[in-house]
Amino acid sequence: MKTRRLGRTGYEVSEIGLGCWQLGGDFGPVGDETADAILGHALNAGISFWDTADVYGGGLSESRIGAHAKGPNVTVATKLGRGAGLYPDGYSKQAIRDSLVGSAKRLGADTLDLAQLHCVPTEVLRDGAIFGWMDELQAEGLVRHWGASVETIEEGMICLDQPGCATLQIIFNLFRQDAAKELLPRAAEKDVGIIVRLPLASGLLSGKFDKNTQFDASDHRHYNRDGAAFSVGETFAGIPFERGVELVQALKGYAPDGLPMSQFALRWILDHPEVSTVIAGVSKPEQIADNVAASERKSLFPALLKQLREWYESDVKPEIRGEV
Repeated sequence: MKTRRLGRTGYEVSEIGLGCWQLGGDFGPVGDETADAILGHALNAGISFWDTADVYGGGLSESRIGAHAKGPNVTVATKLGRGAGLYPDGYSKQAIRDSLVGSAKRLGADTLDLAQLHCVPTEVLRDGAIFGWMDELQAEGLVRHWGASVETIEEGMICLDQPGCATLQIIFNLFRQDAAKELLPRAAEKDVGIIVRLPLASGLLSGKFDKNTQFDASDHRHYNRDGAAFSVGETFAGIPFERGVELVQALKGYAPDGLPMSQFALRWILDHPEVSTVIAGVSKPEQIADNVAASERKSLFPALLKQLREWYESDVKPEIRGEV
């Protein structure tokens, strides 16, 4: 597995990371045996960056990671800020400390490798007090580094202006390309590590869905496909599901021969050098090998990258719901 530097944290992390939202059961039920097998396969494949959050399954994802025998070089990133008592307007230094202490306990850690503000409301970010609290908690030794997971370009830019922000987690994929214009160059200038989530647009970009695909009632792809529970951009990158299926069919015409759609989508992200790691979630252990293979694929040709950008602007961007 190839590695990249995670910005000023200095961590060397695998290009392909592991998103652990699904370990909380938010993509449908996942048993303990399957969860343990996913983490074991990830470790064996050299995936050294695991991303979770306190609200994934009400702490279940963190607890499963904490119970797993992690390797010495695995970096675990968690997130805070969407739980009860914090979101949407209960933020205080003490409340954040309590949240982080809970995460550390579930993860079996004395100090968290990386704690990320989790889609905190834009107005809270603009106020700025929350960044000072994170700096203070880092100085206390509760976290080694802190960053932010954001939903929009504007929020990302606010975070990049904070000296203590070491990483930024963004939605970035073939259906959400805008970050390439200004945000990625600014992050590189600030030496902020970029973590990409939703690389396959909630699985759409795997090319395995059709318009009749059904999802479990506990899966956010069922209950949040139109933004009923949280930001619509967090599910299918904000694209209406049926339209997304149509767009994927068109996208297949751009993929090089022999390159599976999922690896095509992941390779496109990795071809942006500002990206440190791509956190791809899996529901089955055997899916890990397919994701990891994207790291070994050859870079896409510049002419193809240009075509994909033009296709995004003309065919995809007008379909996105919610703020980009």
